[in-house]
Amino acid sequence: MNKEYGVLLVSHVADIADGLAKLIGEVAKDVTIKSAGGTPEGGIGTSFDKIEEALSSFEEKTVLAFYDLGSAKMNLELAIETSDKTVRLYDTAFVESAYTAAALLQAEAPIEAIEEQLSALEIK
Repeated sequence: MNKEYGVLLVSHVADIADGLAKLIGEVAKDVTIKSAGGTPEGGIGTSFDKIEEALSSFEEKTVLAFYDLGSAKMNLELAIETSDKTVRLYDTAFVESAYTAAALLQAEAPIEAIEEQLSALEIK
C-alpha cells in the first residue's frame, strides 16, 4: 500500500467526485483516494468543511489534490492553509490527471515522473 501519497478529488457534484474515486480505485487499489463533492445539503457546489474533513482524514503526509472548477480550487486553497498536510494542488484536466497520478502512484513511480506526466495535462 502506498502510504506516502494520497489523492483528493474535489468536484461541484458529489456523484462526479465519488464516481471518479470509484474509477480510479480499479487501477490504484493500494492508493488512498478520497472525495469531497457537492454541498453538505447534497446540492451543486463545493464545501470548505467537506474538503477540510477529507484532507484531515488522510493518514498520508502528502496529498495530491485535483479539482473540477475554479471555486473548488478556492476552497481547496483555503483548506490547505489550515492543514498540516503537504498538499500538491494541480491545475490539470480533472479526470485524466487524477487517474494518471493514481495509476502511477500504484506503480510506485517517483513523484517527479508523475508531475512530468501531469504537466502535459495542465489547463492554461
